[in-house]
Amino acid sequence: MDIGTRIKKYREKQNISQDELALKVFVSRQTISNWETNKSYPDIKSLTMLSNIFNVSLDEFIKEDIREMKIIVDKEKIREFNIMSYIFLAEILIIMISAYPLFSMDGYVGVIIWLLFFIVTFCTAIIVEKFKKTNDIQTYKEIIAFVNNKPLTYEESQQEFGKRIYQKILLALLAGIITLIISIIVMFIMKQI
Repeated sequence: MDIGTRIKKYREKQNISQDELALKVFVSRQTISNWETNKSYPDIKSLTMLSNIFNVSLDEFIKEDIREMKIIVDKEKIREFNIMSYIFLAEILIIMISAYPLFSMDGYVGVIIWLLFFIVTFCTAIIVEKFKKTNDIQTYKEIIAFVNNKPLTYEESQQEFGKRIYQKILLALLAGIITLIISIIVMFIMKQI
C-alpha cells in the first residue's frame, strides 16, 4: 500500500513539517514518520483529518490502496475456496473408499465410524455452499471465473443466473440418484454381514 508516499507528497506540497502535521492530526511526529515509511497505517479518523488538511477527497486519497486491498482480499478468498474444495474432495474420497472396509467390520462400529465421516463431509459441504452463496457463485462458469479472479461480463452473469434454476433441479436429481446407489450398496453390504 502506498498511502505513506501520498501523505509525504501532500505534506511536502503544502510545505508542512512532520511536526506541524502531527499537531494538526493529534498524533506524534514519530507516528507521521511511521505512516510515511509504511511501518504503520492511519486509522479512519486520521485519514479523514488528513484528507481535510490536504484538501482532497477521502476517496481520492485512498483509492489506490482500496484497489490493492481488494486484490489482496480476493486472492485470500480464492485461496480459502480452493482449500475448502480440496478438503471436501478428500472427504468424499475417504467416504467412498472407507465404506466397504468399515461396513465389513463386526458389529456397528464400522457403520458408526462411516456415519461420522459422512457427517463431517456434510458439514464441509454446507460450509462450501455458504461460501458460494456469500460470493454469489453457483454455476460452474461462475466458480471458474471466481477462482481465476476474472469477473464475468454483464451478459455472461445474466446467462449464468438463468442457468441456476435448471442446475439446482439437476443437482437435486443427481443427489437423489447418488443417495439411492449408496443405500443399495449399504443394504447389500449389510446383507453380507
